[in-house]
Amino acid sequence: MLGNFTYCNPTKLYFGKGAIKYLNDELPKYGKKVVLIYGGGSIKKNGIYDEVIDILKSNGKDVAEISGVMPNPTVVKLYEGMDIARRHGADLLLAVGGGSVCDYAKALAVSVHCEGDPWEKYYIRFEEPVCPVVPVGCVLTMVGTGSEMNAGSVITNHAQKLKIGHVFADESIMPRFSVLDPVYTLTLPHYQMVAGIYDIFSHICEQYFSGEDDNTSDYISEGLFRSLLTSSRIANTDMQNYEARSNIMWTATWALNTLVSRGKTTDWMVHMLGQAVGAYTDATHGMTLAAVSMAYYRHILPYGLKKFVRFAQNVWGVSPEGKSDEQIACEGLAAMESWMKELGLVMNLTDLGVTADMVEGIADSTLVMQGGYKVLDRAEIVEIIKASL
Repeated sequence: MLGNFTYCNPTKLYFGKGAIKYLNDELPKYGKKVVLIYGGGSIKKNGIYDEVIDILKSNGKDVAEISGVMPNPTVVKLYEGMDIARRHGADLLLAVGGGSVCDYAKALAVSVHCEGDPWEKYYIRFEEPVCPVVPVGCVLTMVGTGSEMNAGSVITNHAQKLKIGHVFADESIMPRFSVLDPVYTLTLPHYQMVAGIYDIFSHICEQYFSGEDDNTSDYISEGLFRSLLTSSRIANTDMQNYEARSNIMWTATWALNTLVSRGKTTDWMVHMLGQAVGAYTDATHGMTLAAVSMAYYRHILPYGLKKFVRFAQNVWGVSPEGKSDEQIACEGLAAMESWMKELGLVMNLTDLGVTADMVEGIADSTLVMQGGYKVLDRAEIVEIIKASL
């Protein structure tokens, strides 16, 4: 471990079947005014909404609701929520849903008392809040983002064709608590399940593929990779397998709760490419990542060859016997691609609605990160997007 770092993660997790009961332990810690935040209404069909409302009422909470939070939450929706939360005098924001709902709640947490435009402040200038932050709690119903245990929040601005994430430095923006019951994830469609699985995998990749030193974080990442591969294959054929789905849920949390990024410069270019695609298409986040990943990693492989060799051997079990480093590394990526196809992930941007005339605009919307093995120039970004069509 050559890097210096600070580590703090204050989120309290309640994990397992029936974990929703622990809301009764958390709710008394906050004021009476709760804003319940959720998505398109699936929680009303599967009974989770009624469970949560009953607990809120039994704890004497005065509840306002923000419904209809979309998979790629927009700045327009953020402004709408600010008005509701301000009028209600929110003491707690309770997000019930997947990562987008949790992301939205955190964006709202720093915006309710914000003076000025939160989009400009947080997502263009990447400032930290100086206003009071409304506490957030999460009840997770879909896994993938890790948003239940980090301070990140991604918001889309359709007018500006931008989808931008801000990972806030202030740990008070992290959820104060999160409820993780794997049973809640069992009703997800296959498409959403595998998109979430790839989001998890990509999170680990983008921290793993950086740095050259012998770093404990990389050993942890390799264990998470292997666990995810095993559980994903089981869940892909048996979606109701609780053990596999619970392992996936737990891996998702540890993939992006900042632990495996310690001592790493990190490389988030797959996410930057995928988010730019999402700003143009509103495609499912995990699928946008899958569609650009192979072209990106094959492009940067020569610059991080040593780590790609390690990835091939320690994650995919590629034998080094009689092979060059480049052959070993390429076999690792081929094994990764085969697994992605096995899951049924979208492997090209065309299937997500991207057309050739969008390429230049997507390139313009792609933020360039500095931490990976190769800092991309615009021509390389265009080349990768074209290779992903």
